[in-house]
Amino acid sequence: MSRQLSREIVRRRIPQFVGVYLAAGWGLLEFTDWAMRRFAWTVPVTDYVVAGLLIILPLVVYAAWSGGGRAATARSLRKAKGAAKSIVVLPFANFGNSPDNEYLSDGITEEIINALTRVEGLSVVSRTSAFAYKGKSGDVRKIGRQLGVEAVLEGSVQVVGERLRVMTQLVDVAGGFHLWSERFDRELEDVFAIEDEIAENVARALRLFLREDERRTLAKLPTSNVRAYEYYLRGRQFFHQSRKKTLEFAREMFRRAIEVDPEYALAYAGVADASSLIHMYYPSSEGNLDQADEASRKALELDPELPEAHAARGFALSMLKRFDEAEREFQTAMRLDPKLYEAHYFYARSSFQQGKLSEAARLFEEAAQVREDYQAVFFAAQSHEALGNKAEAEALYHRALQVSEKHMELNPDDPRAATMRAVSLCRVGRLEEGLHWAEQALAIDPDDAGVRYNVACLYALEGEADKAIDCLEDAIRVGFGNKGWIEQDPDLASIRDHPRFERLLKAL
Repeated sequence: MSRQLSREIVRRRIPQFVGVYLAAGWGLLEFTDWAMRRFAWTVPVTDYVVAGLLIILPLVVYAAWSGGGRAATARSLRKAKGAAKSIVVLPFANFGNSPDNEYLSDGITEEIINALTRVEGLSVVSRTSAFAYKGKSGDVRKIGRQLGVEAVLEGSVQVVGERLRVMTQLVDVAGGFHLWSERFDRELEDVFAIEDEIAENVARALRLFLREDERRTLAKLPTSNVRAYEYYLRGRQFFHQSRKKTLEFAREMFRRAIEVDPEYALAYAGVADASSLIHMYYPSSEGNLDQADEASRKALELDPELPEAHAARGFALSMLKRFDEAEREFQTAMRLDPKLYEAHYFYARSSFQQGKLSEAARLFEEAAQVREDYQAVFFAAQSHEALGNKAEAEALYHRALQVSEKHMELNPDDPRAATMRAVSLCRVGRLEEGLHWAEQALAIDPDDAGVRYNVACLYALEGEADKAIDCLEDAIRVGFGNKGWIEQDPDLASIRDHPRFERLLKAL
């Protein structure tokens, strides 16, 4: 008998059913034996009873198997509904594999993750970990066990003309059965309602009751125009890559969303964030700071209660070095949405730039808890390194390495992730591998100023002062110029007293 069959027999409680049947049969035999003696029966009734019990036994086992299976499933369902408080939303499949619709399947997945993240009492696996399974087929129960969650949400997206078909199913990891499933076949413009319904049904299936403010957040439409939303999702795809070219592409997509819907506050916040990031890494580019200032103001004007607008405004103000105003905006954003990654992350960057390293470390770690992002973890490690907290820094560098490796499984051409992977490798003592990934980063995008800056950090860590400064000068030449960051970065500690470094800072 196989181990699997043995477990199933126990799960369906076959031994208990058979035990009860045999106990009842024994009682019937005892009664029959007493009756034969009491009434002096000569007919062999006991033999007939034994034969009958033996004939009926297989039927009892069959009934126990069938009924026990249904009962076991019901028990597991009740248990799962009461206990499931953690979930992974796997990347929705792009049914038909049309490259033009990839942004939509990814965007719907990300929006559902963001919506569920705001539900109190529910732990949601980060986008980075979830998207590591993109395009991979496998047993969802196994994936759930690997990620340590009780439930897995998977689905598919198909666009036919102006029709949108979304298939979803919520699977219990322990029992493997469906907690909830639904098929949505509607007009493309109903995509917002579909996302909200999925999030609400998941919360309901996991027996989590939404607060009124959570329900309002889910029901709030970012735009009434689906075309504007499509441009916004395309912009988010580019924005995640954090390179100059992709940030410029993202900003263009956000602008197109605004052209379609001039009241789209979230798209204005996107323009502001992209412009602020471009200014942060490439301050020699003209006009970015003005665009960040203007777009963040407009986002707040259109929706004063939008947390993303306050975060974008705070980021723009920090780039303008109006740090007190920026701090108020960041705090407002976190009050409106405590799980908004951008509010924690941009606030942390502003704090680091001002030399408030303890505050920066705390905020970067909070950002990493909201979203498992290699940048937040890496900069948390850097902040602790600058504070002299070696044990905390080393642990975070190990974690940054793991997260960046996972990120690069999905984004092998991300030079920024490659450089942070390289520095993390060096920080944990794997120098040869670190130098290899530095070369990989330069090969991916040799003209990116951020890449050159991070490679300069790597050479500084290796004690190669001249190479580090050469690379730093190249980074500044092609656009990098965040002086405050250079002054605080612990990776550059070995070259800080070098005459060439001092001249470089004066030139900035």
